[in-house]
Amino acid sequence: MWRCLAWSRLRQRRSLCGPLGLSAVLVRRPAWQKPTQRPLSSLPNVHELFAMPALQRFLEQPQPEHGGRARPELTALLRLLRAKEQELRDTERLAREDENEELRKLAEKEVVSCYKEIVELKQQIILLLIPSEEIDESDLILEVTAGVGGQEAMLFTAEIFDMYQHYAAYKNWSFEILEHISSDIGGLRHASACIGGLEAYRHMKFEGGVHRIQRVPKTEKHGRIHTSTMTVAILPQPTEINLTVNPKDLRIETKRASGAGGQHVNTTNSAVRILHVPTGVVSECQQERSQIRNREKAMQVLRARLYSMKLEEESRKRETARKVQTGTKGRSEKIRTYNFPQDRVTDHRITRSVNHIEKFLLGEELLDEMIQALREYADYETLMEVISESEPARLS
Repeated sequence: MWRCLAWSRLRQRRSLCGPLGLSAVLVRRPAWQKPTQRPLSSLPNVHELFAMPALQRFLEQPQPEHGGRARPELTALLRLLRAKEQELRDTERLAREDENEELRKLAEKEVVSCYKEIVELKQQIILLLIPSEEIDESDLILEVTAGVGGQEAMLFTAEIFDMYQHYAAYKNWSFEILEHISSDIGGLRHASACIGGLEAYRHMKFEGGVHRIQRVPKTEKHGRIHTSTMTVAILPQPTEINLTVNPKDLRIETKRASGAGGQHVNTTNSAVRILHVPTGVVSECQQERSQIRNREKAMQVLRARLYSMKLEEESRKRETARKVQTGTKGRSEKIRTYNFPQDRVTDHRITRSVNHIEKFLLGEELLDEMIQALREYADYETLMEVISESEPARLS
């Protein structure tokens, strides 16, 4: 189930030098290899990708279309690329052999221009090979839940929730808290929020899974390092077109809110619990004083959970994807460790570590760079999958 879902959700469109980001490192690969787990630092750049015989064979295949994109568009770009590469060779020869110094300097400038155009054309070609998904443009529901570790896990959950709230502000996204269940000492048992903005789900979809923290809790008297966990769920927010919920399938209950919150707590039936009878999925909300507003928020979360289940079912039926090296984003998968004694954050899916945990938890540049690295790796894996599917015999 999770293998197909993970692969489908990791596909997106971006360019290799800049938008796609695979040009960060220059590492030579002698020949095409079947995609395997490899460190992020060894990802090839755009020119090395085009040097792969498998990619060249794939581009030469007489397919009418691929990935929902018309083949003529790809053919036209390839024709432009070949012409520009020939122009580059001719210009380089002129820059070497012409006796006129002014012409040589002019040719040298033209070489630089040709090189840039070639890079752009290759970026566009790779862009056509990486399938895009409609849900990448969706808003999302963020859910955080404390895991193993008692109060320390709840404190960690609050820190991660705050980190994503700051990240939303950093990206100029909206962030609306739907549910916020606090612990006695200021931590979080559970919380959810709706995040909306440009490419919000496309960025955040890699954050789902188990986050682990290693540090000495404030309550620890003997200086021992404790390990605690919390879980992040990232659910794409469906539209009315994506998902229709029959009101007859819902069982809605109201109850008095519990916990801290003022006079309305335990005095009015403002809390709402919604059960989707066919699936057993439940959503609750007591964040607002208004029962109507709580019902709206609970329904928003319920729809996101049902939509996520629908995507999983569709992925199981397709049965064409392999497990993605960047991870399944499943709730049971440990994706990242925050090691305070070593001041290091490690993402286990791409074997990438960064220092300065406190700065990382601010939800700004360091977190954005980590998410960018995950997107780069996902694009690489998707491209390798597209190529490998075209020639299974050579990869067996």
